[in-house]
Amino acid sequence: MRMFHNPAALLLAVGCTSIFAADESVAPVIITATRVAQSADAALASVTVITRADLEREQAQSVQDALRNVAGLSLDNNGGMGKATSVFLRGTESDHVLVLVDGIKVGSASLGTTSFQDIPVDQIERIEIVRGPRSSLYGSEAIGGVIQIFTRRGHRQLTPSFSVDVGSHDTGKLTAGISGGDAENWINFNLSTLSTAGINACSGKPSPNGGGCYTVEPDADGYRNHSATLRAGHRFDDDTEVEVTTLRTQGHNQFDGSYVNEADFAQQVLGAQLRFSPSELWHATLLAGQSRDDSKNYLDSAYKNTFDTRRDTVSFQNDIAPAENQLATAGVDYQKDSVSGTTNYDVATRDNKAVFVQYQFTAGNHDVQLSARSDDNQQFDRHNTYGLMVGHDLAPGVRLKASYGTAFKAPTFNELYYPGFGNDALVPEKSRSGEFGIDGRSAWGHWSVATYETQVSDLIAYDATARAAANIAAARIVGLETTVAAHIETWAFNANVTLLHPENRATDSNRGNVLPRRAEQIANLAISHRFGLIDWGAALHAEGRRYDDLANTNKLGGYATLDLRGEYAFSPEWMLQARVANLFDQQYQTARYFNQDGRNYFFTVRYQPSEK
Repeated sequence: MRMFHNPAALLLAVGCTSIFAADESVAPVIITATRVAQSADAALASVTVITRADLEREQAQSVQDALRNVAGLSLDNNGGMGKATSVFLRGTESDHVLVLVDGIKVGSASLGTTSFQDIPVDQIERIEIVRGPRSSLYGSEAIGGVIQIFTRRGHRQLTPSFSVDVGSHDTGKLTAGISGGDAENWINFNLSTLSTAGINACSGKPSPNGGGCYTVEPDADGYRNHSATLRAGHRFDDDTEVEVTTLRTQGHNQFDGSYVNEADFAQQVLGAQLRFSPSELWHATLLAGQSRDDSKNYLDSAYKNTFDTRRDTVSFQNDIAPAENQLATAGVDYQKDSVSGTTNYDVATRDNKAVFVQYQFTAGNHDVQLSARSDDNQQFDRHNTYGLMVGHDLAPGVRLKASYGTAFKAPTFNELYYPGFGNDALVPEKSRSGEFGIDGRSAWGHWSVATYETQVSDLIAYDATARAAANIAAARIVGLETTVAAHIETWAFNANVTLLHPENRATDSNRGNVLPRRAEQIANLAISHRFGLIDWGAALHAEGRRYDDLANTNKLGGYATLDLRGEYAFSPEWMLQARVANLFDQQYQTARYFNQDGRNYFFTVRYQPSEK
């Protein structure tokens, strides 16, 4: 079947065989786009997959590094490694991105965003980025898309691995693990520790007419992160499979601020999954998990406050193939969010119950995906969302795609109740999006072109007049994405261009302005070449200007950075790597007053037994 495959077989393939084929034109298996395993080139959604091999080859030092070259995605960062990082998918808000780790929803229930900067990149097997609304499958937050991070899973004989990194600003990182597995059993256990002296995070100006961090602290702001992951499972003879996953990361962060300037943080994700097949055509998955995002904050080492958030989730999904080239999915989701700490929230818990259905089928040269979901939120009643996606094969390897979907996002606890900011009269944000595109795949690589429009109503923003969050705005976002990836003998080329117009459609004086912190032009070009035991590459990243405020009075200039990397595999198990980032020492900011690193370097020694 071209569009989708036997769910149990593909889920097994994801875990027990390497998806990093020597022939990189072979599309990896993905799960996030439809909640069912399928090949990436069969997906009707716009999808990018970053594999473990990509992360190691590009020498990504953080999740931000890994994401920054993805089409349709923009980042802002508050001062270097370990500092708060926001992700904008297709021009939507930073809290319009739903983030999963091994299927478990993560993020802060108070802020509504995920601390990408604290997730250890060395513990990641792959990242799937799905662009476009996915509320009809996942519920609240998936207005701009979904990012799912999968931790590493054993898939060969039991072997150890480790790596040592050193770099600019007294940065050091040590990672060690043991991994193994086959079709019946698998385990992966990893530990890593990272420490950096950092850069001066913020060149702020004090109140009353200040900005940024509202203080002047011209010092280096350090960061420490210690993390561990465990992923283990067993497959029984009757196609029943159980798996447990754990990710724990904690550390200490220094930054610039007039109220707090350092924090002890912790993120934790726990999950347990049971997959079984009541019949040959019916596959079921039961997933339960918990994620936590906790912090204790200080000012010059004096304790100030605590913020702890928790998300408990349970999901039961059924995938049934009623006939050839058809797959029906139905399930229920439950989520409970809780906040606690030193801040008094009028409401500290809420739950959400949902049912969802999906039907996928292939008829001749057409692929169709229909999805619908009904969420019953304890605070905001019922919200119904739906999606329609269609694909048509024009020729072998060339396909037209069109889609339409609705989405919503419930206000966060901070937006509702935080003292001096919250507004308990807020209503959920809602969106509708349409997309049209064409893509192609051949022996030399693949390419795609997609254009889209998203309209968001009841957009939540800060109302300076009321001095509180309010549903004061609407937005219209129009975009164009083009991607090309080619492999010619020992050379590889990857390029993408995103053109975006994220327009504020409020009825006040800001109408027609560009939404804050979104670059309207983004381009990436990467070239790599392997000869013998040596692999080298170069990556160019360029962004146009952006504004830091709704009024578009604070402009941040465009910039371009060039990174160089190289590696030498002097044995099948040992590798030396080196990377120079921002080679020409470009000075730029993605958030006003918050500094970005200039020229910096990293060296890595890696030990990892070859595949057997």
